[in-house]
Amino acid sequence: MLEQSGSQRTEPRAGWLRRFFRRALLRFVARLLATDDGRRIIKDSIDGLLARRVLLPPPASAPYADLPAPAASPPRAAGAGPPPIFITARFRSGSTFLWNIFRNIDGHTSYYEPLNERRWFDPSARGDRVDATHKNVEEYWREYEGLEELGEWYREDWIRRDLYMDATSWAPEMRRYIEVLVARARGRAVLQFNRVDFRLAWLRVNFPEAKILHLYRHPRDQWVSSLFRSKFPKDGTVADFRACDHFYLLLWAQDLKYHFPFLDERAAAAAGEHPYRLFYYIWKLSYLFGREHAHFSIGFEDLVADPRARLVEMFEAADVRGYDLDRLVALLVKPDVGKWKEYADAAWFERHEAECERVLARFLGTAEPAPRAARPAPVR
Repeated sequence: MLEQSGSQRTEPRAGWLRRFFRRALLRFVARLLATDDGRRIIKDSIDGLLARRVLLPPPASAPYADLPAPAASPPRAAGAGPPPIFITARFRSGSTFLWNIFRNIDGHTSYYEPLNERRWFDPSARGDRVDATHKNVEEYWREYEGLEELGEWYREDWIRRDLYMDATSWAPEMRRYIEVLVARARGRAVLQFNRVDFRLAWLRVNFPEAKILHLYRHPRDQWVSSLFRSKFPKDGTVADFRACDHFYLLLWAQDLKYHFPFLDERAAAAAGEHPYRLFYYIWKLSYLFGREHAHFSIGFEDLVADPRARLVEMFEAADVRGYDLDRLVALLVKPDVGKWKEYADAAWFERHEAECERVLARFLGTAEPAPRAARPAPVR
């Protein structure tokens, strides 16, 4: 009896210890997985073993009569309005001008950067700051008024995690967030994104009726604009860039390197590389994704040089009607083109770009094979 009583006394203590160590272990694992090193460990462990979602053949009827038929994708609700327009562009590429163009077309609701961490739908979080370089813009959030419900689905980590999403990616909160924006728009919804460069395949699958417009800008001018008046030297390195990283370059490289290993910011810093190389890699990949998945691509320089003709082409591609072209062209304040020449000469940029293109060619499998060593002439 005494032995049984002692066992009963020790059992609760053992259970408490198990729970204590289990909670401590789970906290440790959660903290580890939130770090870059933790993600690297997981990635190296399961690389090649798991896909995001298993690709299966189209659903077929079940072999038994008492089982339900495969569920179909829900159709667009009656009266849901015209198909939305999605604008995809990099930071500092003129996308705010394009957003403002649609903002001034009757029958369109133009949403500014829906994934932005300032949470435009939340008056307590968005602040009142407006970028002085955004001409003819007084605020960004008018279209979000009364949409506080978006906070139920918005996730702040959309700006830094899973920046690459393929057609099979599973993101129900993001899908619902965009659906609400489209449904609550007065007239046709226009969503101007700066964070869907590598999510376009997912958008095409989840919003097949949408028109996607792709805006790009010359990488050299875009690089200089992204410095935002910071005096980062042309002989600086990635290790010194964080204080001048106003548009998330290192953050994007940190997330995307699991898909594009040459974007490893720590390796670039260790090698003493200039951050323009990381910038150019992401710019070029973004350009390739845009040209592949968008319905219409346009260069910012072409838009600035001949806005009337280029806008008409874009509106035709997106099936936009009833606009005042003179009013829209008047919104454009032409920026200086070619300011990159004040940063470095063409040879400096060409050297970095050529090295990036060699790496991209090897990664994409487009590099030409090295020539075979010449065989010695046969002895006759």
